[in-house]
Amino acid sequence: MAVQVILREPVDHLGRRGDVVRVAPGYARNYLLPRRLALPVTEANRRQVERERVVADARDQAEKESAEAFAARLNQVVCVIARRVGETETLYGSVTAADVAASLLDQSFEIDRRKIQLAEPLKRLGEHPVAIKVHREVTAEVTVRIVKEGAEDEAAGDDASPDSEPPAAEPPDASVGPESAESAP
Repeated sequence: MAVQVILREPVDHLGRRGDVVRVAPGYARNYLLPRRLALPVTEANRRQVERERVVADARDQAEKESAEAFAARLNQVVCVIARRVGETETLYGSVTAADVAASLLDQSFEIDRRKIQLAEPLKRLGEHPVAIKVHREVTAEVTVRIVKEGAEDEAAGDDASPDSEPPAAEPPDASVGPESAESAP
C-alpha cells in the first residue's frame, strides 16, 4: 500500500520539486513529512507547491548561472601534488579527495571534499582529470598532476659523499670557537 505525496524539494532517486510520487507510508511519515520535503496530496497543497516552485525556479536559475561561471574558472585549474614514490615509480599511499581539496584551497578555491568525485584514490604519477560537482546540474573538471616529491633533493644527496659533509661542518665550529674566545676577554 503506497501513499502519494507532493515533493517540495528535489529528493535524490525520487523526484523533483512539484512531482507527485508514490512512496511507502513509513518513508512518508518518518522521513519526507517531518523534514518538510513533501506534503500530502490535496488541492491546496498543489497550489502551495506551485507557488513555491516559481520562486525556487528563479533562485535555482541564478544559482546555476553562478555555478557555471565558477566551473569555467575551475576548469582552468591544475593541482600539482607531490608524493613520495618508490623505485618502480609507485606511490607510497595515494591522493584522495581531501588532498585535492587542500590543493585547491592553496589556490583560493574553497571546495568541500565531498563534492570531489573520485571513484577511487589516485595511485599513479601523471595527470588525472577529476570531476567536481559544483551544482546539482553543473560539474567542473580539474587536472590533478601527481609528481615525485623531492626528486632534486635525492639526486643531490646521492652525489654528496659522507667525507665532504664533515669538512663543511668543521670550519664553522673552528671559527666559532676562537671568535667566542677572543670576544669573551
